[in-house]
Amino acid sequence: MSGGGDGNSAYGRRPFTRSRSHFTDRITADGRDGWPVTAGRYRLVVSRACPWASRAVISRRLLGLEDALSMAIADPIQDDRSWRFTLDPDGRDPVLGIRYLSEAYDKRETDYPGGVSVPAVVDVPSGELVTNDYQQLTLDLATEWTDLHRPGAPDLYPDRLRDEIDAVMTDVYKDVNNGVYRAGFAREQGEYEEACAGVFRRLEQLTDRLARQRYLVGSSITEADIRLFTTLVRFDAVYHGHFKCNRWKVTENQVLWGYVRDLFQTPGFGDTVDFDHIKRHYYRVHTGINPTRIVPLGPDLADWLAPHHREELGGRPFGDGAPPGPVPADEEVPAGGRP
Repeated sequence: MSGGGDGNSAYGRRPFTRSRSHFTDRITADGRDGWPVTAGRYRLVVSRACPWASRAVISRRLLGLEDALSMAIADPIQDDRSWRFTLDPDGRDPVLGIRYLSEAYDKRETDYPGGVSVPAVVDVPSGELVTNDYQQLTLDLATEWTDLHRPGAPDLYPDRLRDEIDAVMTDVYKDVNNGVYRAGFAREQGEYEEACAGVFRRLEQLTDRLARQRYLVGSSITEADIRLFTTLVRFDAVYHGHFKCNRWKVTENQVLWGYVRDLFQTPGFGDTVDFDHIKRHYYRVHTGINPTRIVPLGPDLADWLAPHHREELGGRPFGDGAPPGPVPADEEVPAGGRP
């Protein structure tokens, strides 16, 4: 097993590094990479445990792409062949007919360098992997799949704000999204301390920003908020203890705790989060950090639904649009994974 929740990283005696996505084909409106946007052609493979995959799950729901892009949910517990479909009847994905995501990777390229990562998009007719480029995937869902967006879908990557969104996302990725992994998989004290200090230094800067405005960029939700949310929602449950990012908890920071609760209570965010999958994956798969594989009972989830009062800062979550409809019945998070 490679070293991140996504299976897209590597660790050992050297400092933690995150592997680049190996398959970077893009699914675009004009099909310039050979993969045109087509309703029903592709299947998104995710793990609810993985923060990188959760970006795609949230984007897909906010944009209303459920009917156009089907979704497979992998078991949060991997084995030596990585992500598997043991949550489905007979242990096979009902659309792709495979037991392991690696089978789609092998159809594309046998013995490729790198791990089997999620999110991944698979071409249903051929069974081949199309892309595992988690950085680009959600941007393309927002900008290339627009003809298939639901009425009232938000603009998650508005052209006029892209420079600012990109700058914020770069900092968040380096110090927060990836920073918690650098701290958690550090092999030396100095390496850990540098990464951990960077995490909290950036969180404090984000606190100052979010004390003045409801969302990271502009007056409505953007891609930047999705990327920060997927780390913050996991912070107290796994990164604080498991990854030793324990200077303080998100629940102890009034601004960040209000911000992440605001997003969690927004349709498309909290209704995709499965705390059971998150905890079982991190604590049971990362045996180098947690050799006993014991999964902690906490934290208490009840306060995720408490009032946040962030609406007092103004802004509208969906801008001029509207919230998504109910979660499809076959994609609802089981009761054990939600508040």
